[in-house]
Amino acid sequence: MSSPYPVRIPPADYEQLPENAKAAHDAHARIARVTNMKRTLLHSVPAFDALMTWYALRDTVQPFLGERLTAIFAHAVSTETDCLICSTFFRRLLVQSGENPEHLRLDSWESAVVAFGRSLASTPHAVPDETYSAVASRLSAQQIVALTAFGALMVATNVFNNALGVPLDEYLEPFRRAEARHG
Repeated sequence: MSSPYPVRIPPADYEQLPENAKAAHDAHARIARVTNMKRTLLHSVPAFDALMTWYALRDTVQPFLGERLTAIFAHAVSTETDCLICSTFFRRLLVQSGENPEHLRLDSWESAVVAFGRSLASTPHAVPDETYSAVASRLSAQQIVALTAFGALMVATNVFNNALGVPLDEYLEPFRRAEARHG
């Protein structure tokens, strides 16, 4: 359960949470796993609420990208920011669906979406025109806005995890990249 960064804010203990944080925890637990990242976010309910809009954005993007490419996009953003938690989470989804995350077979459209995600993570202030155009040429304004916001929220969760050294959840440990297990 190691993190490449020191744990600065440990995940909150449920019993120690104020009532509004317990309510947010319980509501979320009905739809998804409450991970170390989410338990750390619960130290601030507004922060938790802000980053949990990830689910609504994912649900907006997935109909036009598909489940596979949505996961690949989020994985590309997360590996570009070197976020152990998020990259491992999406690596798990890919492995469990029969993919090899180190050797994904991508067509030109999928490669364009991955390049856009990586660019959002590495150079958000200057996404190259050709990278943007390759994605925007196939998407409506509404779709490109949703995809960009989804990528930006992925970057935000990555920054949160890295900055606070959120520890990797035990259930993700088997899905870490081999070289990440030794670091």
